[in-house]
Amino acid sequence: MVVHAVAPPLSGASLSAQHWENLTFLHWPVEPAAVTEFMPPGVRPDVIDGFTYVALVPFQMRGAGPGGRLPVPYFGDFCETNVRLYSVDEQGRSGIVFRTLEADRLATVLLARFGLGLAYTWSKMSAVHAGDLWRYESARRWPRSGRAPLRSALTIRVGDPVEPTPLEIWLTARWGLHTRLAGRTVWIPNEHGAWPLRSAEILDLRDDLVDGVGVPVAGDMLRPLFSPGVRTTFGLPTVVTG
Repeated sequence: MVVHAVAPPLSGASLSAQHWENLTFLHWPVEPAAVTEFMPPGVRPDVIDGFTYVALVPFQMRGAGPGGRLPVPYFGDFCETNVRLYSVDEQGRSGIVFRTLEADRLATVLLARFGLGLAYTWSKMSAVHAGDLWRYESARRWPRSGRAPLRSALTIRVGDPVEPTPLEIWLTARWGLHTRLAGRTVWIPNEHGAWPLRSAEILDLRDDLVDGVGVPVAGDMLRPLFSPGVRTTFGLPTVVTG
């Protein structure tokens, strides 16, 4: 499946808009059969050269709000770390399925979890930087599984701008997500500009999230990438299957 680096324009009304800022992308290959069970009905793992992928993506959400125009102070600004898989539906739309979206704003977690069917969890989080260093930390608060909270900690040094490889375009140019909402699988499209990407050197990585959500990696990590971010707009959901 070809994934285009330029987003198709949204049609109709907008669901929401937000800025994704100061992201780090970490990717590992995964055997498709190992994550088929996490795909909603009508969706399968998206595969390139025999593998699908799992990503760990910490970042800062800024100015999120409904309808594409109205950022919501406080509730629209928070730290997030997500674990995402790569999906494709019966209409050939390549997207993302989230295994978890750790966030430190409880009201936003509850709204997205119960209103959009997304796997948001409430966590204690931080994202701080000094010069070219970024440090992201997360410790889950709710819902908990077991006594110890799932944690993630990552420190990187941001490097020079880079041109993405075809695989990196395939991984980062995703123009929608698949989720389960009101008993149906839905596609929620999004649109944003091309990612400005930079190299990233990992200085420290201690993560429970990828393993904690049941995703077994099948090879070495790809090169880490950092982006100062993009502004994105989400369209309204459409049904994939009942």
